[in-house]
Amino acid sequence: QVQLVESGGGLVRAGGSLTLSCAASGSIFSIGSMAWYRQAPGKQRELVATITSGGRTNYADSVKGRFTISRDNAKKMVYLQMNSLKPEDTAVYYCNAQITPTTPLREFPYWGQGTQVTVSS
Repeated sequence: QVQLVESGGGLVRAGGSLTLSCAASGSIFSIGSMAWYRQAPGKQRELVATITSGGRTNYADSVKGRFTISRDNAKKMVYLQMNSLKPEDTAVYYCNAQITPTTPLREFPYWGQGTQVTVSS
């Protein structure tokens, strides 16, 4: 059974930094693209950043220059370094990964349970 587990959320003041981590575990054959999404109260879930298996990254305009996504393929982990945090970054952050389990050998999207990030002004 494949799982994604996030950690690293919390409360931080505006201008501060946080690093989110997401670990994939279970019977995994391969991991494709990984991503971070977020959902603020009363809003739709939005894409924050993506990273391909080869390390190519893409960011939402709202976080460019402040957030950095990275991954460790050997550890099956993805990270989100968040700097210069703003109150509008407050949301539940979700890890997403395109994973092929050992059986069946087909790629599926998996989601973590989410981790709360709160930025105070």
